[in-house]
Amino acid sequence: MSILTPSDAGYDEARRSAVWNRLIPDNNPSVIVLAKTEDDVITAVTEAKAAGRQVSIRSGGHSWSGNHIREGATLIDLSAMDSIIEINREAKTAIVEPGAQGTEFLKALMAEDLFFPVGHCVGVGVGGFLLQGGFGWNSRVYGPACMSVTAIDVVTADGQLVRADENNNSDLFWAARGSGPGFFGVVTRFHLKVYDRPKAIVNCAYIYPTDVLEELFTWAHEVGPKVPVQMEMILLPHFSYDGGKEIPVAGATFADSEEEAREVAKILETSPVLDKAIIAIPYVPVDMDAFFGAVHFQYPDNHRWRPDNMWTHASAAELIPGVSEIVRTLPEDPSDTQNFSHLQWMNWQPNHPDSPKRPDMAFSSEDDIFLSAYGVWADPALDATHNKWAGDQMRAMEHLSTGTQLADENLAQRPAPFMTDENYARYDQIKAKYDPDNLFHTWWGRP
Repeated sequence: MSILTPSDAGYDEARRSAVWNRLIPDNNPSVIVLAKTEDDVITAVTEAKAAGRQVSIRSGGHSWSGNHIREGATLIDLSAMDSIIEINREAKTAIVEPGAQGTEFLKALMAEDLFFPVGHCVGVGVGGFLLQGGFGWNSRVYGPACMSVTAIDVVTADGQLVRADENNNSDLFWAARGSGPGFFGVVTRFHLKVYDRPKAIVNCAYIYPTDVLEELFTWAHEVGPKVPVQMEMILLPHFSYDGGKEIPVAGATFADSEEEAREVAKILETSPVLDKAIIAIPYVPVDMDAFFGAVHFQYPDNHRWRPDNMWTHASAAELIPGVSEIVRTLPEDPSDTQNFSHLQWMNWQPNHPDSPKRPDMAFSSEDDIFLSAYGVWADPALDATHNKWAGDQMRAMEHLSTGTQLADENLAQRPAPFMTDENYARYDQIKAKYDPDNLFHTWWGRP
């Protein structure tokens, strides 16, 4: 275990490296603990409590808003606790530490012909990803990844290491699946259910000009309920290589056979403007490295990010004016070689007849469509203008929203519900039981 304070060499580097986003909160934890073992975590929690400092936690550092960078806190950095402790092929189970990166975990699983709905982006640690719900690859089939958590080992506010599952400390287990950065404990191990590797992993992609935006999004809305759960249908308006704008429509597909995958892929051929596509790739087998690489291009390192999002089931007629405005105003950075600001529309459809039934858990905000705006820039001089763009766009459409998702949250600027009112109340009761002195920081936007 290493301990750093603001006067120590390496402190500022540790603070900055604890956030993937280069737009880092201007806060300074009093202590940064670089934990390597469960005993390190117990010691850090115990000492923070004795010193009267609140605790925040980092696993992969992909919190968009840097929720864990808190003034005066003890920041427990779990990124070195990155072991894949066990993969049991026969039982289809795994045990991982919170700092394990999803890309590495999935690679290890696929070597055993297994799969798990890890995060889409390279470098995401499983800890924060699973706590906030887990919007991952093939999650329309498996449900949010937190549904595949069967137990956690967690250090509580009193410095005790306990197991929580459906039969032991079940209320703590309930809160761990969906409360995200507000979870009041330090999870040191996740016990997971894993799945057979899909036999056919395929991408389908079409790129359209922006002048068919209205027709394209109207169709995407209409076809949403019919999209098989094996496909992640996403519309991603962004900047093209020539500095203009374009609308990719992609359908990452995970099927049990090539025949099934080809049948699923046909849904994208129902586009009423198919003949307007600039590029058409109806069906191409890919590996996960290709998927991760494509996402990493769209979400590059060393940039400043401010996303915001909403769940909605509003009509296409209600949504398209806001969508059009987002595409029209995508922030640019003249100093960058490529502009990466974009919009994402995903047909999620949690009530699709083939979607798994959701268990009783804190995670409770989802809807037919996931809509997220991403402001991206590299030049700090643009902070004043670009930092508010995504929040302003979502605020203008807030009357159409049924909640937000923690994966791409902007709670520091625009608090929005990510649980039902009933679940917020239940969360508060459980937190009062396990963390009566508020040792653990909760999410931005809450005291």
